Formats: sequence, structure tokens, C-alpha cells
Amino acid sequence: MGKTVLNNKGIALITVILIVGILVALVIELNRSSRAGIYDAANISDGIKLTYIAKSGFYGAAALLTNSKNDYDTLRDDWAKAELLSQQSASLFTDGYFITTVEDEAGKIPLNKLISVNEYKDILIRLLCLPEFGLDERKANEIVDSIKDWIDDDENVPGAGAETSYYASLDPPYEAKNAPLDCIEELLMIKGITKEIFYGTKEKPGLKGYITVDSDGLININTAPRMVLRALSDDITAELADSMDEYRGKEGNDLSSPQWYKQVSGMAGVTIKAELITVKSNYFKIISTGKMKNMAQSVSGVVKRTQQKSFQIIKWRQD
Repeated sequence: MGKTVLNNKGIALITVILIVGILVALVIELNRSSRAGIYDAANISDGIKLTYIAKSGFYGAAALLTNSKNDYDTLRDDWAKAELLSQQSASLFTDGYFITTVEDEAGKIPLNKLISVNEYKDILIRLLCLPEFGLDERKANEIVDSIKDWIDDDENVPGAGAETSYYASLDPPYEAKNAPLDCIEELLMIKGITKEIFYGTKEKPGLKGYITVDSDGLININTAPRMVLRALSDDITAELADSMDEYRGKEGNDLSSPQWYKQVSGMAGVTIKAELITVKSNYFKIISTGKMKNMAQSVSGVVKRTQQKSFQIIKWRQD
């Protein structure tokens, strides 16, 4: 009888220990789940704040674009000094800020014009043959021919390019688009264009910074990067491009006509085809990154400035 009582007490003790253990585990899991829920809610809240901080920078930069005082665009304009807007952003938010940049798409080489304007093929080849890219002329021609074949509406391969017969042999296979580019990232699908060429490396620039699919088709020499300036003519050296950049950056120099480059020392004998260049821009890329604590959220897009001193969003992306 005594042993039975002791056995029952032992079983009861074990049962109590098991129940307590289960309850402790449940409490710990409930606490963990509750804290995870709180952290998730906080992260969602911070993410929403970051998005709106980034959007504030985007629309702030777009507002600068509508305040243009001239009928031509330069790197001396307010929109080109978006870093000043970024510096002021810390005072607009209690726990965050944004970093915003604006790029003039008209200052880049318009890829979709390669088919209709032969001179742009020469400009793009000259760009790719600049020492900074480290490509030889054969490789540059292959890339440009491949872009043209991707854009044109046929399956002919007159040069070193590629059409569907080439892309169908890849893994996975796909077809040549045979239509204008919708975004420059499509270049990564085209023969000869690697990620290193497109994005660049620590040692070399990326092609993506010098090309566009969003423009009216003319290159704004007031805003074009110096490497694009060098590609406009065989006669424009790196030194002359630096002189052009210095001239257009100096207050007081008249940039209202595309022919201002003739006033630059050493450029009097250089000719850039007038039908390829402009001083007016309508398409701009805005990149705005909201930052808070250790988090960041970016939005980017292409806007078209309208005649009514307003803008229209052509493309939008949130990373």
C-alpha cells in the first residue's frame, strides 16, 4: 500500500514537471511571437516612412525641373544641384533624410536612334573605344551591331551582330526583340554585353551611365558627360572635353546655342553635326533614396517635362 502511494506521488510529480515545462515553452513561444510581431510591425512602419521620405525627394527634384528659367538646360540649373535639396532633407524629417540625384537623359546617346540615324552608330563605337572601357574596335562593333539587330524589325545579320538564330542556341533560349528598347537593362540580353560592360567595375565605367532609351533623340551638349562629349567627334580629345566642361560650367558663358562649343579654346576647327545636338532637354531620370537608422529605400523614375511647366512620370520603380 505504501509503495502504491509513493508511486502515485512520483507520477504526479513527473506530470506536474511536464505540465510546467510545456507551460514555460508556451510562454516563451508566445513572448517570442509577440516580440516578433512588434518588430515586424515596427519594420513595416519604418518601411512606409522610408518610402515616403524617398518619394519626397523624388517629387522635390521634379519640382526643381519645373522651375527652369530658360528655354535651354545646363548643369548650372537648380535641378542639377539636387545635392543641396538632399542636404536640407535632414531638417524636414525627425528620424530620416533622403539623397536625390537627377540625370538628364538628353545628355546621353539615344540607342533607339541607331537604326534611323547612322551617325549615332559612329558615336557609340567611339564611346566604347575610349580607353576607359578597355574594348577594342572589333568588340565595340560587335556590341553596336548586336544592339541594332535587336532593335530592327528583321532577322538579317549584315555585320557582327546577332538575331534569333543566335539567341535560340542559348540556355535558356529566347528570340531577338526586333523592336525598340523599352529600358536600357534589356542590353544585358544582347550579344557581347556583359554585366561588367553594362554596370562597370571599380576600374572601368559602366555603359549604362552614357546611354538612354528616353529622350527626343538629340544629345544635349550642355549636360552630356565628358565621355559622351569625346564621342561626338574624332577630333575631341579628353583635354578638349575637359575644356568644354569647364566652359559650360562657368557662370556668364552663353549656352543658349549648340554652337557655343566653337568658343572653347582648341575647338574652332572641330565640327559636330548640328542635327545631332541640342541645348534643350525634356526627359530626366530621378533617383531618390530614403535613409533612416540602418535602413534604406529607393525609388527612381523617368519624368518628362511638359510645356506647362509640369511633368509626367514616364517610368517608375521602387526597390
